[in-house]
Amino acid sequence: MQKLVQCVPNFSEGRRPEVVEQIVAAIRAVEGVSLLDYSLDASHNRSVVTFIGPPGRVGEAAVAAAARAAELINMEEHSGAHPRIGATDVIPFIPVAGVEMAECVELAREVGRELGEKLGIPVYLYEAAATRPERKNLAQVRQGQYEGLKTEITRPERAPDFGPPRLHPTAGATAVGARPPLIAYNINLGTSDLRIAQAIARSIRGSSGGYPSIKALGVMLEDRGLAQVSINVCNFREVSLPRIFETVRLEAARYGVNVVGSEIVGLVPLEALLDTAAFYLRLEGFAPQQVLEKRLLDLVE
Repeated sequence: MQKLVQCVPNFSEGRRPEVVEQIVAAIRAVEGVSLLDYSLDASHNRSVVTFIGPPGRVGEAAVAAAARAAELINMEEHSGAHPRIGATDVIPFIPVAGVEMAECVELAREVGRELGEKLGIPVYLYEAAATRPERKNLAQVRQGQYEGLKTEITRPERAPDFGPPRLHPTAGATAVGARPPLIAYNINLGTSDLRIAQAIARSIRGSSGGYPSIKALGVMLEDRGLAQVSINVCNFREVSLPRIFETVRLEAARYGVNVVGSEIVGLVPLEALLDTAAFYLRLEGFAPQQVLEKRLLDLVE
């Protein structure tokens, strides 16, 4: 079986398509790597790219993309709704086929070391690759964001795992890690009151006593005048998309607010969408094997 690793780097640029295209081109240029998806979000001022390939090639592409981002993105000029610490904010590696999490951890550490030594970018290892318990949570790594990390990085407890003990002058810092599949799922509310989105985010995220596998923030979509609950679903088998949607819908109703839409950023496992169909259609005895495309994929494999 061919070894396949997925990489989903997030870059702090969502308003200049020409910049993102150049970063994506650096990934496309690596032989053996397949670009699956990329998207831009102007309000978050962020882009999410998904590519896949053998571990070594994927690592090479991640470094090439981060190098290009360091040339094109100046964090001193960056603003956006999403938390971030650098031009290449985060690089996660996800095992797909023929690869164990331990191999993704080693890949994360190799890439982190290269970013630190060759590009002079301080790197923090997170999730399964973390070298300290408090750094398993990406939110802890991002605490203070780019602006706060300028001074915090000099404290022993905030020292990077690789690279210099200071931010790169334009690219800031980068978090590199290994993790299971994650769904980036955002729910838009019919209100411009950010406090409502923030309150709902607190009610559903695990760190505040909500669903253990959920991370959530309330952010403002300035271009649309809407408040958004921005969610990372870290384990969709533990809490499904429809369950999250219904919880947010009911919480919003308490404030007299409707849900006006939702979105998935990047790619999503088929199983998560099948769960959604089964929930809302109230399908009885439904099995994934009833999906035509799923049966065809099984035949190919």
